[in-house]
Amino acid sequence: MKGKTMSPEDQLNITKSVIIRNNSIYVDGNIIYEYFKNDNFLNDSYESLDNNYPKFYKMDVLGKLGMLATHLLLKDSDIENHLPSDVGIVLSNSNSSLDADIRYFDSVKSFPSPALFVYTLPNIVTGEISIRYKLKGENAFFISQQFDADWLHFYISHLFQNNKINACIGGWIESINSDHDVCLFLTERKESKNGINFTAENLNNINSLGDDVSNILP
Repeated sequence: MKGKTMSPEDQLNITKSVIIRNNSIYVDGNIIYEYFKNDNFLNDSYESLDNNYPKFYKMDVLGKLGMLATHLLLKDSDIENHLPSDVGIVLSNSNSSLDADIRYFDSVKSFPSPALFVYTLPNIVTGEISIRYKLKGENAFFISQQFDADWLHFYISHLFQNNKINACIGGWIESINSDHDVCLFLTERKESKNGINFTAENLNNINSLGDDVSNILP
C-alpha cells in the first residue's frame, strides 16, 4: 500500500465503540440501554439518551440508527480537536437501502412518498451524520455480504496513511424488517490509554457482541 509509513506516534487506536443489536445498546462493551417492548425501539432509545435533534423523527431506519450510534460514539470524545475536514465516515452493510426501498414501493401503491424516496440510497446516512456533526472529511458506503473487518481496516488505514483523515467513524449499519445490527467504532491517530490498536482482529472482537464482548475496551 502506497503512502506515508506511520511512526509509533501516528499509531491508530480505536477509542470508542457502539453496538446496537437485539434491542440493546452497548458502549465499549458495556450495556447502557435495553428495550423490552415490541416496537418503537429507536424513538424511545433516542429520547432516553438525551438527544435533541428534531430531524431524527423524519429519518428512515438507517438514518436513525446512524444518528443514535454516532451520538453515543462522539459523546464525551475529543472529536472537536480534529478539523471537520479531517474526520471521515466509512460505513457498510449487506442490504443497501432495502428497508427504505420496500417502504417506498409500498407507498407507490397509493401515492409515492418523496420523504421515503430520498432515503432509497444507503449513503444518505453518511450525509445525515455529516450534516448533524458538521463533518467534511472523506466518506464512503460499501456493500458486503457481512461485516468485513479486513476491508474496513484496509480502507480506513489507507485514508490515514495518505493523510486524508485524522479520525474516522467506521463500521456496519444494517436494518431489515426491524432487525437492527450496528457496529460503529471511532478510530483516531492519537495515543489513547483507554483504546485498543486499530486492527482487523480487534474489529472482529468488537463486532462479536452477542457472544462475549466484555472487556473489549478497558
